[in-house]
Amino acid sequence: PWQHFPNAKAWLEAGKNVICEKPAALRISEVEDLIPLAKRKNLLYVVNLMQRYNPLYEIVSQIIDQKILGEFIHGFFENYASDENSPPTHWFWDEKRSGGIFIEHAVHFFDMFEGWFGEGELLSSIEVRRKGSAIEDLAADRAQAVVRYGSGIVNMYHGFDQPDKMDRQEIRLLFERGNINLFEWVPTTIHIEALISQEHLTILKNLLPDATISTVESFYGENRRMKGREKEFFVDFKIELNHITNNKSNVYKHLLSSMIEDQMLWLENRNRNRMITEKNAHSSLKMAVEAHRSASSIKL
Repeated sequence: PWQHFPNAKAWLEAGKNVICEKPAALRISEVEDLIPLAKRKNLLYVVNLMQRYNPLYEIVSQIIDQKILGEFIHGFFENYASDENSPPTHWFWDEKRSGGIFIEHAVHFFDMFEGWFGEGELLSSIEVRRKGSAIEDLAADRAQAVVRYGSGIVNMYHGFDQPDKMDRQEIRLLFERGNINLFEWVPTTIHIEALISQEHLTILKNLLPDATISTVESFYGENRRMKGREKEFFVDFKIELNHITNNKSNVYKHLLSSMIEDQMLWLENRNRNRMITEKNAHSSLKMAVEAHRSASSIKL
């Protein structure tokens, strides 16, 4: 990460289009230097926030936009990541080079949630340092942020303290009439529990034609009438949906190739709408930097 800004700037100044690994930079001022530089030179500048190219990301977007499960209420992202292959000498533990967990890693997920729900507002953040360890004075190994997105609150937790075989991640989105769970840091599995109408069930089946859908309960007559959050609604079924896409490695390859193809097509036609632009680089880093700067720090 500490090399992203100077290298991106050097290549842009040399007249080259740039796709940079995340994060865009370690400081907001740096990415705010790169974006106008690219525009002045009519060049591509974008950061590899490839999560939006996941088909499951788009499916969740459509469920949200069509309000199939009602309004968003609460969400969380829990990242129980491995540190087994990251010794204390690894650059990840040097905040001067990595930026810390929020900047180096969480930008992906700040960008995902903003894509689903719009611009977020940081409410609080905390960073935990591993007391008595070789990294205690270098960087936090756990971090959590609470962010408001529209009508919902999201808790984001990142911990780098697991054996490699227990590295695991989960996103959970709670709505008025159900929830969506996504698994893996590059999501490959989706699980939905919901109270749903026949109309919305048909939409779900079209969005996920290969999913396994189980009817937990059916409702008839007046039993279709339900109420929550002072709202009355009608449902036909309580369902559980499960769908597994390809393995994580193949999904990751798809995300990268789709991101690169999207940017190359834009170079051919500048009027084309891209999935991600330089704005994603800026907004995700802005949230990450704010979370890092505002974080309460403790040692445990």
